[in-house]
Amino acid sequence: MKKQGRRSQGSRGRRAQELLSHPPQIPDFTVRHGTRLRFVANAAVGQVVTYQNLLDLFLVATTAVAGFDLFATVKIRAVEVWADAVVGNAATVSVSFDGGTAGSVGDQRWHTDTSMGIQPAHVKARPSAKALCSNYQLSSNAAAFYLACPTGAVVDVELSYVQILGSAVAAQNALVGATPGAFYTRGLDGLAVATTKLTPVGLSSI
Repeated sequence: MKKQGRRSQGSRGRRAQELLSHPPQIPDFTVRHGTRLRFVANAAVGQVVTYQNLLDLFLVATTAVAGFDLFATVKIRAVEVWADAVVGNAATVSVSFDGGTAGSVGDQRWHTDTSMGIQPAHVKARPSAKALCSNYQLSSNAAAFYLACPTGAVVDVELSYVQILGSAVAAQNALVGATPGAFYTRGLDGLAVATTKLTPVGLSSI
């Protein structure tokens, strides 16, 4: 009897679906992408990384020198840094979400570590969930985070991206010999691979 009751309830559910007056809603069709990107410092770094820099990491070329961001908004999940010291010296790495622009204010926390012996300096920093900088942000020159590390440091950024239909934000710096329609990446500082201090690893850069 119980099996018959379940079958009858299933039949009623199917009949109810067949009587719907319109197709079911589509909850979302935007393009979303979560990724972890790696960079190597080819010089000592002590600078701010902006949201424009983070959105310029993925570009589509429209001409040999012009490119547009593939995504419209970006969210920082984490920044992780490693650095080995030269024997007899120390290496220090630091990350701070110290932005002060309205709408993307950071938590002002300072994450830092210094190497000891053969143990590399290591920091994994996440913005506070209550800080505005932990939300999705549009392309701007507002500070996403401050990064300081020595030459040879490895920097990983964990990011979430969302595309907005009709969005067209130009890259802040010209491309160099790009193929129209091709996808490229830039250094973490927004510069071309020939001039960046933070070279992308395993990506088609320009």
